[in-house]
Amino acid sequence: MKAKRLGAWIVASLLLWLGASAAQAQQFERVGNYQIHYNAINTSFLTPEVAAAHNIQRSQVMALLNVSVLEEQEDGTTRPVNAWVNGRVSNLAGQLQNLSFRTVRDGEAIYHLATFRIQEDEPMRFELEVSYDRNADPAQVGFMQRFYIDR
Repeated sequence: MKAKRLGAWIVASLLLWLGASAAQAQQFERVGNYQIHYNAINTSFLTPEVAAAHNIQRSQVMALLNVSVLEEQEDGTTRPVNAWVNGRVSNLAGQLQNLSFRTVRDGEAIYHLATFRIQEDEPMRFELEVSYDRNADPAQVGFMQRFYIDR
C-alpha cells in the first residue's frame, strides 16, 4: 500500500508541476470554447522518481512536451477533455522529429506527453494538430522555443 501511495504522489507531483508550469507561462491558444495548453521542458529537470514512474528518460539532450485541452464552461470554470494530439518538431536546419504522444490520466486531469531530442541554444519549431471534437477539424497550434542544456 505504501508503494501505491508513493506512486500516486509521484504522478500528482509531476502533473501539478507540469500544469503549474504551463499556467505560469500562459502558453495556450483559445479555439472557440477550448483552451489548448502546452509546455516543453528539459527532462533533466524532472526528479529521478518522477521520470522513472512515467518511463521518461532524464537527459540533458531530451525534452518533454505536455499538451492538455480544457473546455470553458458557462460558469467560467474549465473541464479537461480527451483529445488526440499529433505533431512534429524541427530545428532551423529543417531536421524533423515526429512526436509520439501518450495520454496520462490523473483523476479528471488529462495530459498528452511526448519526448524529443534537443540541441544547445537551438530554436525548435513545434507544429501540432489537436483534435478534441469529432465534428470539427483539428486545431493547428504552432510555437517556437529555445532550449539550453544545463552542464
